[in-house]
Amino acid sequence: MASDKSSTLTANEKRILLALNKVKSAGPQKLAAESGLQIDAAMQAAFLLAKKGLANIVEETIVLYSPTPEGELYARQGLPELRILAYAEGKPTPLIELKDAFSDKEISIALGWLKRKGLASIEKKGKEVIITPLKTHKKDPQEEVLRYLLAHHPETLTSYPSATIQELLGRDLIRCTERTSRVIAITNEGRKLARKGIEIEEDIGQLTPDLIRSGEWKKKPLRPYDIHAPSTRIFAAKKHPYQRLLDEMRQICLEMGFEEIKGNHIQASFWNFDALFQPQDHPAREMQDTFYLDSKGKLPGEYVQNVKEMHEHGGDIGSTGWGGHWSEELAKTNVLRTHTTAITIKYLADNPNPPVKAFCIGRVYRREAIDATHLPEFEQLEGVVMDEGVSFKNLLGCLVEFYHRVGFKDVRFRPGYFPYTEPSVEPEVYVPELGWIELGGAGIFRQEVTAPLGIEHPVLAWGLGVGRLAMLRLGLRDLRDIYAPDIDWLRRYPACQL
Repeated sequence: MASDKSSTLTANEKRILLALNKVKSAGPQKLAAESGLQIDAAMQAAFLLAKKGLANIVEETIVLYSPTPEGELYARQGLPELRILAYAEGKPTPLIELKDAFSDKEISIALGWLKRKGLASIEKKGKEVIITPLKTHKKDPQEEVLRYLLAHHPETLTSYPSATIQELLGRDLIRCTERTSRVIAITNEGRKLARKGIEIEEDIGQLTPDLIRSGEWKKKPLRPYDIHAPSTRIFAAKKHPYQRLLDEMRQICLEMGFEEIKGNHIQASFWNFDALFQPQDHPAREMQDTFYLDSKGKLPGEYVQNVKEMHEHGGDIGSTGWGGHWSEELAKTNVLRTHTTAITIKYLADNPNPPVKAFCIGRVYRREAIDATHLPEFEQLEGVVMDEGVSFKNLLGCLVEFYHRVGFKDVRFRPGYFPYTEPSVEPEVYVPELGWIELGGAGIFRQEVTAPLGIEHPVLAWGLGVGRLAMLRLGLRDLRDIYAPDIDWLRRYPACQL
C-alpha cells in the first residue's frame, strides 16, 4: 500500500518527503535548500503532501513592533514628561519657565502624561500654572520599550506588558506589522513511506509534440493528475455592471424609436437655465448648487430677444413672466451642465418640426455633498417627444413601456412639480424589498419654454438619475460603490442576468 502511494507522488513531492524525513520539520527556505528546489516549487509540493496526509503545515502569525520617527526621537532624548520631571528637580515649577526649554508640543504632550502617570500635580495658582513633582520616577516602561526597539526592531515585545504596548501605539510612538511563518513537518505516515524507500525519477508533466514524435514519453512515467484538485478560478473579461446598465438603457430607448443625441459638458447658462424659463434669481442657479466657470459662452441671436421678453413680460402667450430685468451677461456665463435638458432643449430649437423622438444619456454636475446617495457628478437619462396632438396620456404610456422594459412590473404616477413642465408627474416603481420608489420626473414643456424657440407642438419630456436605478438593479446600498476599485465585487458580479 505504501509503494502504491509512492507511485502517485511527483518527483518534487518525493524530494520534499525525503528532505522532511531528514530534518523532521523546517520552514520554506530551509526546506527548499534541503530539497534543491525553488521556494515556490517546494511549497507547492509540500501542500500536495499535506493534502495526502504525508506532511503537516502549521501557520503562525507573529506581531512585530518598531518605533515611529517620533518614537526613535524620544528613545534617544527621553519622553517629554520625564524630561520635564527631571528639569523641575523635584520642585514646583511654573509652566511659563518650561517654554524656554521645551516646545509647545512637548509641553502639551507632557502635561497629560504627567497627570496620567501620577508623576506630578498641575494646579492653577493665580495667573500661573504650577507643576509639582509628586515622586521621582527612575524607570518608565514606555521609555524602556522605545529604547529596546531602537536597538532591536522589529521585535515581538512578548516580555513587556500589553498595557504599555497599547499606550505607545495610542501615542503613535510605535507601529506594528504582522508576519506569517510556516513550518512543514513530516507525519508518521510520511515517515513510514520514506523508510520504505523512494526512488526519484523525472516524470513528464506535459506531453509535447517532440516527446510524442520521438517516443521519449514511453521511457518516463507520466505525472499523476488529480482530477479532484481544485482548479485555478478564471475570471472572464466583461463590462463593468454600471456600463452594462447604461448600454441596456440606451438599447431600450433605441428600440422604442428614440434617436440618441449628445452635447457639450460645458453649457452657457442660457441653455442650462434661461431657455428652460428658470428665473435668473432662482436658488438652483446659486454658486452652492452649480459649478460656474470663469468663461463666457455665445448666445443664439435668433432666440435671445424672445427669451428676454418671456422672462420679463411673459411674451404674447398670456403669461406674466417673472418680471424684473433679464441679463444677457448672466445668460452668457458658462457652467458645467446641471442636467441633460440643456442638450434636449437645444436639439428641439434646432429641429422645431415634428416628429422628434430623442434621448440623451450623459454626465451632469452639481455641488452635492458626497454621501451614500449623492455625488457631485452622475449620469442622467432624458427623453423628449414632439409631435402633433401628443398628450399627457401618451407621456404616461411611454413611461410605463420604458420602466417595464427596464425590469419593473408595477409602475404608478403621482403629481409633481418641475420649473419647466406642466402638468408634471413623478413615476414610482415597486420594489418588493423597499416598496414604492420614486424614479425620475416627467411632464409637458410649458409654453414659456417652447414658444420663444419657435416650437409650436407639444413636447413630452422625461428623465431620471441613472445612479438610483443602478443601486436598485445592482443591489447596492451606497452609490459610491459603483465607482470603487473593488476588483472582487467586479469579479463576483455575473456577466449577464437572466
